[in-house]
Amino acid sequence: MAHRPFRADAVSVRLSMSNREPLPPVKVRNSGPEPVAAPAPHVTARLDIPALLTRLTLEEKAQLLDGSDFWRTQPVERLGIPAIMLSDGPHGLRKQREGGDHLGLLDSVPATCFPPAAALASSWDTALLARVGEAIGRECRAERVSVVLGPGVNMKRSPLCGRNFEYYSEDPALAGELGAAFTEGVQSQGVGVSVKHFAANNQETDRMTVSAEVDARTLREIYLPAFETVVTRARPWTVMSSYNKVNGTYVAESRELLTGILREEWGFDGLVVSDWGGVSRRARSLTAGVDLEMPASGGAGTEDILEAVGSGRLSESDLDTAVARVLTLVDRASVAAGAAPSFDADAHHELAREAALAGAVLLKNDDGILPLDPAGGGRIAVIGEFARTPRFQGAGSSQVNPTRVVTALDALRTAVDGRREVVFAPGFEVESETADPALVAEAVRTATDADVAVLFLGLPPSYESEGYDRAHMDLPAHQLELLDAVAAANPRVVVVLSNGSAVCLTPWQERARAVLEGWLLGQAGGDALADLLLGVANPSGRLAETIPLRHEDTPAFGNFPGAFGRVHYGEGLLVGYRWYDTRRMPVAHPFGHGFSYTTFSYDGLDAVIRSDGAEPEVEVTVTVTNTGDRTGTETVQLYVTDPESTVLRPAQELRAFARVTLEPGGSSPVTLTLGRRAFAFWHEALERWVVEGGTFGLRVGASSRDIRVETAVTLTGDDAVLPLAPDSPAEEWLAHPSAGPWLRDAVGDEGFGAILFDPDSGQMMRAIPLRRLSRFPGFPLSEGQIDDAVIRFGETAV
Repeated sequence: MAHRPFRADAVSVRLSMSNREPLPPVKVRNSGPEPVAAPAPHVTARLDIPALLTRLTLEEKAQLLDGSDFWRTQPVERLGIPAIMLSDGPHGLRKQREGGDHLGLLDSVPATCFPPAAALASSWDTALLARVGEAIGRECRAERVSVVLGPGVNMKRSPLCGRNFEYYSEDPALAGELGAAFTEGVQSQGVGVSVKHFAANNQETDRMTVSAEVDARTLREIYLPAFETVVTRARPWTVMSSYNKVNGTYVAESRELLTGILREEWGFDGLVVSDWGGVSRRARSLTAGVDLEMPASGGAGTEDILEAVGSGRLSESDLDTAVARVLTLVDRASVAAGAAPSFDADAHHELAREAALAGAVLLKNDDGILPLDPAGGGRIAVIGEFARTPRFQGAGSSQVNPTRVVTALDALRTAVDGRREVVFAPGFEVESETADPALVAEAVRTATDADVAVLFLGLPPSYESEGYDRAHMDLPAHQLELLDAVAAANPRVVVVLSNGSAVCLTPWQERARAVLEGWLLGQAGGDALADLLLGVANPSGRLAETIPLRHEDTPAFGNFPGAFGRVHYGEGLLVGYRWYDTRRMPVAHPFGHGFSYTTFSYDGLDAVIRSDGAEPEVEVTVTVTNTGDRTGTETVQLYVTDPESTVLRPAQELRAFARVTLEPGGSSPVTLTLGRRAFAFWHEALERWVVEGGTFGLRVGASSRDIRVETAVTLTGDDAVLPLAPDSPAEEWLAHPSAGPWLRDAVGDEGFGAILFDPDSGQMMRAIPLRRLSRFPGFPLSEGQIDDAVIRFGETAV
C-alpha cells in the first residue's frame, strides 16, 4: 500500500525547470542536467472553487474528504468534479492494473524502475534527482496518475529500519536537497508529489501505533528540516502524514505538526493526505489538518465528520477549508489532464543506467585491482546468484514492475565481447540460510586459476521490507562462508554488494581486495555495474550514511525499536555521523566516503562574510584539482563546527555540498553559500532558531573523516535573551543585559555579593533560583521585589 512499502540555506546545485529540451535517446553521463520539455499545453476547464463550495451539500463535502476506492479521490459528477488517482512510486510508478488485486502489489503496469532512494542519495546529485523526477512525472502523465507518493525524506535513525532503502540519508541537509530536487522534477510535468512520512517515522516495528518520544530540539534539527526544505523550496502538492505518534499524539491528530509547523510556520498551501489506513478518529484528524483520508473508509469517515458538524465539535467553515484544498488538488491535476503523452522507455532506461552509475560507491580498492581490463588478462570468475538473479529494488508498496531488467552477468559478457572469458558459478541460493556444499565447491573450482573472482553478495529480499525491521546488520552467514572459500582459492577477490540498507563489512572486507557497494540499482543496474567494474565509467558515488563497524556501535542501539508502545530517541541530535564523529568512534566507512579511479586535491580555501547580524551569509570557495589520469567527479562537502556553543552541538554538521567533474589535471573553483540556518540551533526556551555570536569552523573535504582544508569565521549572532522568571537561576539574571546590572547593584560587593560573584565558589550560589535566594537570611531582595523586577524588565512572571 502507499505507505507501507530547513530550508538548508546551503544550496549545492540549483536546476531551472523551464525551457528544457527532450532527453536524448541514449547517452550516459556521470552528472549534469539534460534538458527536457514541459508538458504540452492544452485547454482544460478550471474548477470554480468558491462557487462549488456554495453548491455542494454538507454530505458531499464530507464525502470529498474520503477516497472513492483504494487509489482515487471522490468525484461529484453532478457538479463536474472528477476523481483523480494517487499511486505509489518513490523510484518508479507502481500503478495497479485495472482489475488487479486491490492493493496493486501483485499486478502493476510496466514502468521504469529507477534506483531506490538509498542509491540515488549516494549520487549526491540534485540535478540527476530532478531528471529522475521528470521522467517519473512523464510516466505518471502517460498513465493518468495525478500524484505520486514520494519522496520519502525520513531520517535513517537506525540501519535496522526495514524501509531504509526508500529513504535518502541520515543527514537532513542532504535528504532535503535531494527531496526538493526530485519534487521539482516530478511537478514540472504537471504531476504532484506526496512528501512522506511526516514526521519521525523511522521504523517499521509497531509503525501504526508506536510513539516516538523525541525532544523539541532534536525534532527541529534532525527530523523536520528535510521536510521543511522540500515544503519551502519545492512547494509540493501534498504532504503525507505518518502512522506513528510523536510524544503521545498521533501525527494525524497533531495540530501542532500539521497546522502549527507545516502550514503556519512553513507556509505549506497544499493538501495533507493520510498514510493509507493512517486515520483513527476522522473528525479529530480533520481538525488537526488532515484534509484527505485514504483509502476509502467505507463511509466511516464521512459519518464521523457529519456527526461532528452536527454536534458542533467541527464547524462547517473548517470543513470548507479542507474541501477547498481537495478541490485545489483536483484542479491542479486537471490542468495536466487530457490527452496522455507517451514516454520514451529507452531513454528512461538509459537515465536509470546513469542513475545507477552515479549511486554505486567504491568503498575499497586495494592495489588498484579495479577497474578490470576488458581486453586483457585471464578469466573473470563471476560468482554469486545475484549476478544472474539481481535484486534491484526493495519490497513492499514501492515495488515497480520494470520495463526490462539487465543482469550484471549478461552485461559483463556483452561488454568484454569475447576478449576475456567470463565464467559463472551461483555459489548460493538467495533465500537459503545454509550453505550448499556442491555450490560452494563449484564456486571454488570456478575461482581457482581465474585472474580475478568477482563475488556478488547481498541481502535476500526477505531481509528488508516495508512492514518490519531487520533483526541484524549482517550478510547471511553462508554467503560469508562462500567468501572465505573463494578467497582461499583466489586472493584477488572483488565483492559487489546488493542491499538496500547498510550491512556490516567487518571483518570480512579484509578478505576482499575491492568492495563496490551497489545498493539496489534499479532495472539498469547490471549495465552500470559492468561499466564500473571495467572502467567504462568512473565511480562517483559517496555514502549518504555511515557504515559502522558493528550494530552495537550505532546511535539508537538500546533505543530501537522501543517497547510498550514507545521508542525513546535517547541519542538526541547525535544521529549518524554526528554520533560517530562527536564520540570519535572508529567506523568501517564514514559518511560521504567513496573512492574514484582518479584522485583530487583541495587548495585555496577562502571564506567571505557577505552579511552579518540577523541574516548572516558566508561564501566559501575552494579550488579542486583532478590529480589523476582519468576524468572524474568529486563531491565537495562543507561541514560547520561551533566549538564555543553554550549548548551541546555535534562535532560537525554537513551544511553544503557540490559535485564537480574534471578532466585529468583540470582545476575548478567550487563556491558554496551558507545562510543563517547553517549556523543556528533550535533554542527550546526561546522556541526559535538562534545563532550564537562567536567563531565557527568551516571544514571542507571528501567525507566527514577526510577533511582537506579548514578555516573559520566570526559572526555577531543574535541577541538571544532568556525570559526571566522568579525561579530563574541567579546566573540567568546576571546574564540578562538589563536585569544583570540591577542585581549586581542591589546585592553589592560584600556579604552575599562577595560569595555570589566569586568566580569559583560562587558557582553553587549562582545556580540557585533567585526566588529561593531571597528567602535566605540577610539576602537584600524580597520576593516582591523580584516579582516587580520580572515585570520591570519586560518579562512575564512564571
